[in-house]
Amino acid sequence: MKKMILLVIITVIEIFPQQKIADELINSVIANFNTVKDYEVDVEIKVDVEFLKVPDSKAKIYFKQPDKIRLKSEGFALLPKEGLNFSPSVLSKKDYTAIYERDVLLNGVKTSVVKVIPVGEQSNIILSTLWIDPVRKLIRKVESTTKTNGTFVIELFYSDNFKYPLPEQMTFTFNIDKMNLPKAFTSDENPPKKKKRMPDAPTKGIVVVKYSNYKVNTGLSDNIFEEH
Repeated sequence: MKKMILLVIITVIEIFPQQKIADELINSVIANFNTVKDYEVDVEIKVDVEFLKVPDSKAKIYFKQPDKIRLKSEGFALLPKEGLNFSPSVLSKKDYTAIYERDVLLNGVKTSVVKVIPVGEQSNIILSTLWIDPVRKLIRKVESTTKTNGTFVIELFYSDNFKYPLPEQMTFTFNIDKMNLPKAFTSDENPPKKKKRMPDAPTKGIVVVKYSNYKVNTGLSDNIFEEH
């Protein structure tokens, strides 16, 4: 019994520093991102899914703290909801447990790997792994496992010459739901037509989003985010 109690105490002592480091890393990312009060940006979207023919598209994204976001396009634009809605601001809710795991090189950049486990039953995400750049205080990669849509990976690439923590490119890799793929996306009207999926077709889809012409902290009106 005494050995069991001692083992629990040792485990708690070992985990606590890992949680403290993880919280410090996440808080630094949140504080850095909070320098962005709002932004609008032009995006080019390229979808690569074997059995879904989707033309490249252009759109505009509007964001306002803490969580207002809107995708606006003249024609059809296909963008994963998880990629569109992803923002470090969601981490400020602190309804999760975070544990620092290790430091690794990612695309030549030293990053700290942090595991994030949501608390409660409401989140569709079971587990997320964040690759955090501790120097620039940015999230460079996210891998999340969900209850209903499998696992998705977001990779974020940044310009060295842009002072705000906003990406110039995002690559979103996801599991293909062969029965109901559009469920995983947000779009305007006239959705694309499905082609017949071959049995040996890839099980992964990729969406590449390129960002340009950022306008940051211009004081966007709340009216932009209202339904029209």
